[in-house]
Amino acid sequence: MNEYLHNTIPNLKPFDHTLHYDSLFINKAWVLVNGISKKKSTYTFKDDNILEIARKDHTIETSWTIDIQNIFSIETEDGLITVKVYFKDDDILVLNHQNKQEFALLINTTNYSEDLNSVEDVQNFLKEKYKQKVTNLIYDHEFYYIEKSKEFGPFTVEELSQKVKKEQISEFCFVRDINEYDYSNRMRIYDLIKEL
Repeated sequence: MNEYLHNTIPNLKPFDHTLHYDSLFINKAWVLVNGISKKKSTYTFKDDNILEIARKDHTIETSWTIDIQNIFSIETEDGLITVKVYFKDDDILVLNHQNKQEFALLINTTNYSEDLNSVEDVQNFLKEKYKQKVTNLIYDHEFYYIEKSKEFGPFTVEELSQKVKKEQISEFCFVRDINEYDYSNRMRIYDLIKEL
């Protein structure tokens, strides 16, 4: 089962009670992506092992438990299921069914202002989330640039942007990440600045 899941969704982190329970898991509004086009379901795992499943027209209250190996037992309308819980990142939770080659993908919408009601909404959420992640990575990172066969740096994107604004360098100079050894990816200062 695990091989199937990890081939489908790589880089999963197993649920860690100490790291995830209070800060990322409990009392968060988790929208179930599977089947969202037919009906939207929002799962809220609460203290005292209460699970609220909210749908458009009603909310049901059921239960959940966790054992010492981080195996969750969840009571649903279809009966009791056991799942292993993983995080893709802080806002994406994966419940891997222990008895079938199936998993549920949930998105934490607690701090997200838009409603997730369709596959398109989920795509927009993911696009915005990863765009922001890339922006944050680029913003904090340093790059070298090459101009007239000479290399300069390293500089942050903000520093490069200021140099371009002051017309000290061209926005079309090639850049390389400090962890790269050459300019073969052909990225320019212009490409970095437009991601900010």
